[in-house]
Amino acid sequence: MQERKGWTFVHNAAEDAEWTPGLRDIFEYRDLAIKEGTNGDFVAHVIRHNGNEAPDGVQQWHIHECDFQMVYVLNGWATFEYEGQGEHTIRKGDCILQTPMIRHREIKCSSDFEVLEIVSPADFKTKLVDAPDAVAAE
Repeated sequence: MQERKGWTFVHNAAEDAEWTPGLRDIFEYRDLAIKEGTNGDFVAHVIRHNGNEAPDGVQQWHIHECDFQMVYVLNGWATFEYEGQGEHTIRKGDCILQTPMIRHREIKCSSDFEVLEIVSPADFKTKLVDAPDAVAAE
């Protein structure tokens, strides 16, 4: 099997986990060192609710400028609304493949919500956007 050029082996041990603030104020993030291991091709985080109940902008419509985004629910639940797909509640064991640039927003989540997120490229941008036309017309 051929190795990907520039990728390195990574073992990110749970006992050494560091939880830090990140993109969203209501969550804390554990970086799994995949960005370094893939030379920036991918990033992987475990994201969990941190107890903060204040709105943090994710409830607004937004996009992620990326080629790939997968979310696997490790614990709890969350309800999201996706452009052209409607509302979806994801629960422990569920997986979402978000298509590139899909407009979406979080509606609510449980206090024990925790996910594994994998995104490519690692340095993707998140931008607030207007609601889709069908939603704005409601």
